[in-house]
Amino acid sequence: MNLRQIKLVISDIDGTLLTTHHLIDDQLKDVLLELHQKAIPFILASARSPEGMSPITEELNLSDNPLVCYNGALVLKKQSDENYTVLFSHELNRTDVQQLINLINTKFPHVTINLYSGSEWYVDKIDKWTKIEADITKEHPIVKNIQQLLLNVALPIHKLLLIGESEEIKQLLEYCTNLRLPNSSFYLSKDNYLEITHRDVSKDKALVELSKYYDVPLENTMAIGDNFNDIPMLSLAGLGIVMDNAPEEVKKSTNLKTTDNNHNGVSKAIRKFILDT
Repeated sequence: MNLRQIKLVISDIDGTLLTTHHLIDDQLKDVLLELHQKAIPFILASARSPEGMSPITEELNLSDNPLVCYNGALVLKKQSDENYTVLFSHELNRTDVQQLINLINTKFPHVTINLYSGSEWYVDKIDKWTKIEADITKEHPIVKNIQQLLLNVALPIHKLLLIGESEEIKQLLEYCTNLRLPNSSFYLSKDNYLEITHRDVSKDKALVELSKYYDVPLENTMAIGDNFNDIPMLSLAGLGIVMDNAPEEVKKSTNLKTTDNNHNGVSKAIRKFILDT
């Protein structure tokens, strides 16, 4: 295809437009201004919550664009400082969640349960894992009894994040898989981070929803990412760009590569494949 036909760009955050020290690609703001002048939306897609993505959107002047949160479980658009309009929402099944919470409380009591609903992050207690996550995302969790939260049937559950020691999380993943829950999917975003969302949630499905929202054919989209959960999105987009810091298996998902996240990979990809063509 003609590279000049790209009309929509979607990008992962961690390991992609953020450096290993969690700093934003320092050339990106200027590049995004040029994209904006060409009326090409730049969409952030992440496992993060809306609040965890907010500082990045504000620094990059992206507050008017939709956000793909929780890997696509929630896609929303900011309307004001504290208000969002939900574009798409895919929530966990409450029965599945209750089974998972019971399993963790019974067999894995040292695992930290993080429950995400809309823009809110709930935890049973503050511990070393929540402190680490808060430091990364610049968010502050709300301490609530998770079991009591589940009694509120009106509360949407977009994601569970289970954090613990790597070996314990590996065992927990095996237990979760053996439960064969029909509506939930599980994946490791880190060796000690187990993410749980609805089985229909993925970045590639979010890309489909956004391509329809903007009335842009998939062949006219570009996706940038670095990890295993980015592979379907990279494969589906008209142009799938993989970061040089990605694992080898992820690199095999597309033949288009940019530099790593510590060397302005996202900015260079946009310049090479859109702005300088």
